[in-house]
Amino acid sequence: MTLDWLTFAAIAGMAAATYLTRVLGFWMVARLALKGRGAAALEAVPGSVLIAVIAPTVLLQGPAEVLAAVITLGLAWRMPILVAVIGGVASVVALRWLLA
Repeated sequence: MTLDWLTFAAIAGMAAATYLTRVLGFWMVARLALKGRGAAALEAVPGSVLIAVIAPTVLLQGPAEVLAAVITLGLAWRMPILVAVIGGVASVVALRWLLA
């Protein structure tokens, strides 16, 4: 199997772009003095990214997964995150068994 230089250059360029966006993002944020709404928005980014990755997967799986996601959200609203994770896993297992 051979790898031509153009394919290698494309892979290396994508790797460099990914690395630079991560490093430059941390570098830029470290130099900003955010307060109020800006700080709140930046703190919400990890949760937003997580939801953007998880939501399409959950909604495409089936009714057991959708119901388990709703249960997990309810638990996360009132309980510690560990309880929500355990409850979410247990609910999806139980709902898959009940709805199968």
